[in-house]
Amino acid sequence: MRLLLALAYVALLAIVALGVPLALNLRDRVDSEVRAQARSQADVVAATASDLLDRPMRARLQRLAQTAAASVSGRVLMVDRRGTVLADSAGRGELGSDYSQRPEIAAALLGNAYQRVRHSDTLNSDILATAVPMLRGGRTDGSVRVTQSVAAVHRAVGRTLGGLVLIAAVVLALGLIAGIVIARQISRPMGRLTAAARRIADGDLDVRAPVEGSVEQRSLARSFNEMTDKLSRALATEKRFVADASHQLRTPLTGLRLRLEEASHAETPAEAKPDLREGMREVDRLAGMVDELLALSRAQNGGGSGSELDPVATADDGVARWRAAAEEHGVELVRARDHAPRRAFGAAQDADRALDSLIENAIVYAGRGRVTVRVDGSEIEVLDEGPGLARGEEDAVFERFHRGAVGRTGARGTGLGLSIARQLAERWGGAVTLANRDGDVGARAVLRLGTSDGKVGLHE
Repeated sequence: MRLLLALAYVALLAIVALGVPLALNLRDRVDSEVRAQARSQADVVAATASDLLDRPMRARLQRLAQTAAASVSGRVLMVDRRGTVLADSAGRGELGSDYSQRPEIAAALLGNAYQRVRHSDTLNSDILATAVPMLRGGRTDGSVRVTQSVAAVHRAVGRTLGGLVLIAAVVLALGLIAGIVIARQISRPMGRLTAAARRIADGDLDVRAPVEGSVEQRSLARSFNEMTDKLSRALATEKRFVADASHQLRTPLTGLRLRLEEASHAETPAEAKPDLREGMREVDRLAGMVDELLALSRAQNGGGSGSELDPVATADDGVARWRAAAEEHGVELVRARDHAPRRAFGAAQDADRALDSLIENAIVYAGRGRVTVRVDGSEIEVLDEGPGLARGEEDAVFERFHRGAVGRTGARGTGLGLSIARQLAERWGGAVTLANRDGDVGARAVLRLGTSDGKVGLHE
């Protein structure tokens, strides 16, 4: 409504700014045209009547006066050199009357043209009086007077201004109609955006604002939808985190409770010590699981900024970090020759964390074999000689808390490492894959880092 009022105000202001000067100009032009027509008609009548002043011809003066009066919509009167009326378009009642004292007649008989607005006592109204001399042989033989009602002139001006006002009204009406259309086009997208925002505020996170309207409105709608997508992902992540945490933490908490109950029933500290030791393991397991859940939540929600990465340096640092742990497990951790390494893009801490998950997973399941780390382009490969994956587990192992057929009977873990690695890689446009090596001897995990021309991910 305010937009429509603003448009109406602008249209009205434009009409007034243009219409008032135009109306004044038209009024002056109409007045000038009336005056010019009266003067021109008086000159024509005077030139014609000067040849009809002789007595045998005077009868024609009356017809001339009536014809001229019809042309100027006024009264035409002719007098001789003494001011005696010779012809009158209003009738013969004034014939022979003395008009020499009328100011316009007096001026014309002196040889001067006269045109002014004056008050007529006879008509009790203002009139426009125009008088010119009738010349013959260089002398004034009479005068022609044309009188017009000023009210009639004003009516003519009023009709012209009325037409102008009608045009202005039509223009204003069309402007209002156009304003209504424009206002609706502008307000409709904003209204739908507002409605979408209200529904989202009520908890319906599946609603998206339609991308429509002007360039600015479409940009606003896209930004709003992007914000809603991020909010939806964040809330979904929070819900999954709470659900996963409540489900997975129940087992170690239950085990810890049982161990503590067993220890409380022990008669001597020596009898309680095994249960306390197992309880501490459950606490460590519980702390590790919480840390992994928090890391997964941060990976899904994104944040931070990336930079150029050197996959060779990332692989070297990863091997250095895990060499001691590999020796404790009886695993040989080897850094193999690289093939055509090239720069990548991402966050160094995310790349390190993802690679740590892959190397740790390989060490745990490699038995006492060998784990090889090498760089191929922007990919870091981690090869082990363990039992590998069961058929069809290539994608399932990246689900949260999925430990695989081997993991359920082998080493203990949280089941979150691979899921975290994939989330961290995808955050920077990379990926993580896990499959059996050729010949079904061990598994091949690949960390593909993001490239500088594909900086896409959850951080944007």
